[in-house]
Amino acid sequence: MIDRRAFLLAGLGLAGGCAGWRTRPAIAARRAEEWPCYAADNAASKYSPLDAIHAGNAGRLRVVWEWESPDAAILDAHPQLGPGEFQATPIMIGGVLYTSTAMSQVAAIDAASGRTLWVYDPGTWRRGPTTIKGFQHRGVAWWSDGETSRIYIGTGDARLIALDARSGRPVPGFGRNGEIDLRSVGLSRPVERDPADLYGCTSAPLVCRDTVVIGGYIHDRALKDPMPLGDVRGFDVRTGALKWSFRTIPLPGEYGADTWPDGAAARIGNGNVWAPMSADDELGIVYLPGSCATDNLYGGLRPGDNLFSSSLIALDVETGARRWHFQTVHHDVWDYDLPCAPNLVDLDIGGARVKAVAQVTKQGLCFVFDRVSGKPLWPIEERAVPQSTIPGERSAPTQPFPTRPAPFEVNGVTPDMLIDFSPELNAEARQILETYRYGPLYTPLDRRPTIVRPSWLGAANWQGAAVDPDSGVLYVPSQSAATALALDEHGAPALPDGARDTEIAGASVVVRGPRGLPLFKPPYGRISAIDLRRGELLWTRPNGPGATDSPALAPYRLGWIGSQQRAAPLLTRSLLFVGEGPHDRRYAQKVLRAYDKRSGEVKAEIALPGHTLGAPMSYAVGGRQFIVYAMGFRQRPHKLVALAEV
Repeated sequence: MIDRRAFLLAGLGLAGGCAGWRTRPAIAARRAEEWPCYAADNAASKYSPLDAIHAGNAGRLRVVWEWESPDAAILDAHPQLGPGEFQATPIMIGGVLYTSTAMSQVAAIDAASGRTLWVYDPGTWRRGPTTIKGFQHRGVAWWSDGETSRIYIGTGDARLIALDARSGRPVPGFGRNGEIDLRSVGLSRPVERDPADLYGCTSAPLVCRDTVVIGGYIHDRALKDPMPLGDVRGFDVRTGALKWSFRTIPLPGEYGADTWPDGAAARIGNGNVWAPMSADDELGIVYLPGSCATDNLYGGLRPGDNLFSSSLIALDVETGARRWHFQTVHHDVWDYDLPCAPNLVDLDIGGARVKAVAQVTKQGLCFVFDRVSGKPLWPIEERAVPQSTIPGERSAPTQPFPTRPAPFEVNGVTPDMLIDFSPELNAEARQILETYRYGPLYTPLDRRPTIVRPSWLGAANWQGAAVDPDSGVLYVPSQSAATALALDEHGAPALPDGARDTEIAGASVVVRGPRGLPLFKPPYGRISAIDLRRGELLWTRPNGPGATDSPALAPYRLGWIGSQQRAAPLLTRSLLFVGEGPHDRRYAQKVLRAYDKRSGEVKAEIALPGHTLGAPMSYAVGGRQFIVYAMGFRQRPHKLVALAEV
């Protein structure tokens, strides 16, 4: 039953959240106790100013409620569907949490008790799994004009739906019966309905001023000829009318078309924005992290630098016009697309106030720009990189490297990175290394198995970074997985023994070392703190013990070697919180750690019922601070878990 009183109370606070743009601050007006956007605010700060949870009491946090996803009922009736991944981060406005589920359902939840208020099922699951990994989704967006309030979701089957925040019902005046078909409206190349995992939405839309901005998930490999284009669109927040469409693969005569010679743009797709986005409400600019073009590991059919693939793109939110862009990878053949929302922060540099934007990458690099002009805060150098030997491939001769900050993760492969626990092990590791092709960052794939490090799984990935608006320090969890892959003479993945055919990588294997040990020295997962005012790394530490106590590693007494997981940060006024993902269930721990922001010292470990997957968030209700995260990795149960001091 819907709690009408809860919705009345929620309605009293609806004008002060993420879309309360009429005052047009750089980071839209926000109540300290709320979390009105996927990443806390349109700046993607992942920061809460609350400090009721601090170093002195974080160790007393306990689970106070658990909420099970309504996907469970669908899976009970249709077990053949499979549960996917619960990657969502809920938002909180006026005492109510709003979240998506892996199957693109939307739910409203009482933030104090975890009681369900309403659920809306758009029926996305009826078409089957919406990504190569099954069902997955990351969140919703909210908007209010002070009188009405809405929740927006881009569904896994490519619909943009507006729901009334109080009732959970589709808004009649938005699009057609509350929804827009994203496979047809405003696309340069309309998309067919099948296969189900070809095109959809997995990340939350973004609302800036009176525009709903949405990108899309597209299968990385060529399932159709041609593949869908990654056009990003802006819709009127009230009516759903299309306001603009930005083509990430430009048409002939448009800016950037010359980076697609030989008519490549007409036969290539993707260049989409699948990751979360950010925006400056005062400037009226939305910042898009661009993906790679089809095929993600071979570019023989798409010569040139291929704008706007793998680019940070700044658009005017009213018109969709490009303000500036920066391509972080030319002619991307590593699947090094930008995987997360760029972080916006105002910095004091040399006595001047700089509106900055920082973009972390899968390569372990951090690019920092003036977010108004697009000018780098520190020089970015074009450096020569190794070239492809695959027939027909024309790799880019140079790639951009920021001079500051230094990389936050290991780049490329050299022999001095090999394990050296003993001279014998180091010698064996060197022998193994020589069976691969390897080299510095941006060594292209070859017919010989080539090590890519960091892999396409990232240093950083969709979990992204958090930034402190007061100190200008950015915190980014990362991993340093090394994978190997060979291409055949036609640029197709050559399947080695033990490889798996995937959307992201085509086919790849994790690189193993001697005697069941890793090939490279630890850490294998870390957390880094970067001072964006100076472009300096403040501290880095392994993210957890990892497999240090495994039978193979325990004799070497290595200490913490880092959990090789995708982990997401939550930043508060007092602490940094990071958990461990579920990707290595042998050694990943079910804990949330509280770190001192200045030193990286662990202040508390909180036991959890499951590994963290969706990025944690924080809010307060009735003077009590909560931390909530999503768990559920390719198996049930999918849950939101709330922690508070007891």
